[in-house]
Amino acid sequence: MNKSQTTDFKDRLREAREMRSLNQAELAEKAGLPASSISHFEAGSRKPSFDNLRRLAGVLNVTTDFLLGRVDSPNQAAEADPLYRDIQNLSEQDRDLTRDFLKMLADRDKAKRK
Repeated sequence: MNKSQTTDFKDRLREAREMRSLNQAELAEKAGLPASSISHFEAGSRKPSFDNLRRLAGVLNVTTDFLLGRVDSPNQAAEADPLYRDIQNLSEQDRDLTRDFLKMLADRDKAKRK
């Protein structure tokens, strides 16, 4: 990881954590890490191991590429998401229904945040 990626990582980790409305302690608990680790990662004083990077990405529902600054959008690699792969196996009618349901959930979540 080069210096610019380290800076990207600490900023991307904080961005993804805030996007999920988690504080550092909550993220640490969900990822099975000490809260101090999240603090060190976001301060840029420590780098996560590969396993910890994968855990963080999984809990935050973003790709490791997003956390590492290789892609700009946390959703850019949606095809890596198991949900995306499952949707590909549905009929067109069921895919439309699934899209509508996911939009409803996203709208509901957005309304809660206001």
